Amino acid sequence: MIPRVSPSRLSAFDKAGELLARRPYFRAELAARLARADYDGEEIAAAMEKLVRLGYLDDEALATAEAARLRDRKGLGRARIAADLSRRGAPRSIAAEVATESPDDELTRARDEAARWSAKTRNPQPAALARYLERKGFSARSIVAVLEDLGEGEVGELEES
Repeated sequence: MIPRVSPSRLSAFDKAGELLARRPYFRAELAARLARADYDGEEIAAAMEKLVRLGYLDDEALATAEAARLRDRKGLGRARIAADLSRRGAPRSIAAEVATESPDDELTRARDEAARWSAKTRNPQPAALARYLERKGFSARSIVAVLEDLGEGEVGELEES
């Protein structure tokens, strides 16, 4: 199927520039957007190469910024950050690399997130807190450490449920 080209249709490069002016995109995400707009694969590839060469597309820089945003503003843990970045189109290796932080940093953030959650919850239960932290993407090691901070008896209750 040959896409129709109207005289006023933007080139793939110009359309990509228009999209990038609104918000940053990962390379795969932008290419998919252009493909849905019926641009030819070769034209998309050429546009992507030119955008990378000019510095308008940088998956690693965007992944680093997005990981910091997800970590700081949404309180997400390493696993959830890597999954969210991959889902958006970041290469898996880059997503895993930028989501990595020291275990001490993750534990500190898990404790902070647990404190925020406990302050908003009427009757906080250890099992519910564990599920919440797991959804946020914190490691099992950090979750267990947070629960141990609450007291040994409460960790035992979690294991039974």
